[in-house]
Amino acid sequence: MSRPTLARINLEALRHNFRLAQSRAGQTRAMAVVKADGYGHGIADVGRALADEAGKYAVACIEEARALRDAGLRQPVVLLQGVHEPGDLAECRHQGFVPVLHGPEQLQWLAGDGQSGLSFWLKVNTGMNRLGFRPEALPGVVAELEPFRKGLLGFVTHFACADDLDSTMTERQTRCFADAVAPWPELARSVGNSAAHFRPGQPLYEWSRPGIMLYGASPLIGRTGPELGLRPVMTLEAPLIAERTVRAGESIGYGANWVADRETRMGMVAVGYGDGYPRHAGTDTPAAINGRRIRLLGRVSMDMLAVDLSAAPEANVGDRVELWGETVSVDEVAACAGTIGYELLTGVTARVPRVYR
Repeated sequence: MSRPTLARINLEALRHNFRLAQSRAGQTRAMAVVKADGYGHGIADVGRALADEAGKYAVACIEEARALRDAGLRQPVVLLQGVHEPGDLAECRHQGFVPVLHGPEQLQWLAGDGQSGLSFWLKVNTGMNRLGFRPEALPGVVAELEPFRKGLLGFVTHFACADDLDSTMTERQTRCFADAVAPWPELARSVGNSAAHFRPGQPLYEWSRPGIMLYGASPLIGRTGPELGLRPVMTLEAPLIAERTVRAGESIGYGANWVADRETRMGMVAVGYGDGYPRHAGTDTPAAINGRRIRLLGRVSMDMLAVDLSAAPEANVGDRVELWGETVSVDEVAACAGTIGYELLTGVTARVPRVYR
């Protein structure tokens, strides 16, 4: 029998979350961001589940776009990092991939390609300072693209601090973007990541780009996905494979950094950082068994972790332990591990089977 550690993927919850994103976007259309293997949920199954919902998909790179085509999906696919070599442009043209061009090298590749028929976006750097053209350079860039003007769909930017509702940087970036693209009102605009959908009064223009919210994790600092009306899509679960009672003064696991202050019934769960569970989640990180919340004890190992069964006296070997999902949000676990839900979901390793419903 295979090791029964698995990730259950609820595709109806995924659709619920996309519909929530679309409802919060109003007249703006939402493209589904499915990069990083659908944030660890499986790009093909995620893409197919949203086929009747999303007018476009967005990915990071051309390999991910190919995976959507291999899954039989024909919608336009936006490449958020653009192309990585000149030869990719012909494939984009043939396959209906839509690169976001963000630097002079990509413009040179397009000019050297010498063919029309490619649709593309331009990225504007409004303060994130990763990719994109500075606002003052935009008129020159558009002029340089005159031979390919019919393919220019519009402009995108990306927010640096949209997850922080107390920050004013998003408002500054929005004003910068609006001013920069004002000379071309006929072209589309896209600024809205997941967090932007929850910012009061935030313009989202023609296309938004919900990502993490589709998978039920929170895009906002200090809030969990369920608090925002999102449903968890992934439930990571593993079996309880042993239980024992440790005496006061005994320790558990590597480093012996948790020591029982009283007699404690504990159990071992067949999941660890080799499966993508965060090693830095330690004592008091929540989990659940049979619907009851319990806590981790000591260090996470590669293949196992320990839990305190005091709050679940009926638990037995063979019962399923939820590491995150319906009872414990991935955002809670991420906070205990000093990271974010994005990292946990995308970090679940290939040895954990995905089971879809």
